[in-house]
Amino acid sequence: KMGSLNKRKNLLSAIKSIRGGSKQNQVRREPRRALPDLFLKCEGCKSVIDYKEFVEHLKICPECGYHMKMNGHERFEYLMDEGYEKISFGSELKDPISFPKYDEKRAKEEKKSGLNEAVSIVKGTIEGKPVLVAVLELQYMMGSLGTYVGEELTKMFEYAISNDLPVIVFSASGGARMQEGIFSLMQMAKTSAAIGKFQDAGLLYISVLTNPTTGGVSASFASLGDIIIAEPNALIGFAGPRVIEQTIKKKLPKGFQRAEKLEECGFVDIICERESQRRLIAKLLKHHVKIGAKYE
Repeated sequence: KMGSLNKRKNLLSAIKSIRGGSKQNQVRREPRRALPDLFLKCEGCKSVIDYKEFVEHLKICPECGYHMKMNGHERFEYLMDEGYEKISFGSELKDPISFPKYDEKRAKEEKKSGLNEAVSIVKGTIEGKPVLVAVLELQYMMGSLGTYVGEELTKMFEYAISNDLPVIVFSASGGARMQEGIFSLMQMAKTSAAIGKFQDAGLLYISVLTNPTTGGVSASFASLGDIIIAEPNALIGFAGPRVIEQTIKKKLPKGFQRAEKLEECGFVDIICERESQRRLIAKLLKHHVKIGAKYE
């Protein structure tokens, strides 16, 4: 028995040494570097897919075609020509209703995402055609529409009017930001008014709806594009399907609020896979050449 006990102690000691020893010794060790992800599970079909292949195919599942979420930098890299420039219009970060711990929340979101707010804007070209492109950043407070985002988008459309530039906006959002109360809802009217002036100037606005585009974003600038493109199976609507079912006490039909159903009903002009978006958008920009005061 003593021999077995000693063997067990020796085995435990060996395991501890392999894992870095006692907790006290582990604290003194240099932190291990995180290994890059080799595989991940598809959010759609739950298949385990190779991460490198997944990234090379623009975060589209090779098994089922499910389009997973992308950040602004990733979208700019596949869409824009080389040499694009990230721009900001200097909008102010505000806490209009003094929401409790709002500054702390922002600080955590910035640390987690590396972003100072929920929108990224670049100026550049797509196959040689100059354009402004904005992307709502889901990883920062679910891409929510607050005073900063509303102001940046408004100034972007005003800048585009002054410089005769078409605009593309990729929407991905949970809606208006609750931490800013009615001031976030005001951004719906503000951005819509700016787009009205932009379209009166004869300029082209392409709205791309990605998963999810909901709430105040879907009810304002996301729905006002001259041409509305959606990614496959994107959730698009104001209230979520679960909220609607609980309200009306009925089961919603299959595909309700998905891009394919909205295309069928005429709300979306075209559904375009991510791999084909650059080619499609470039073609639209080339066909919409400004003549006089209007695009024709």
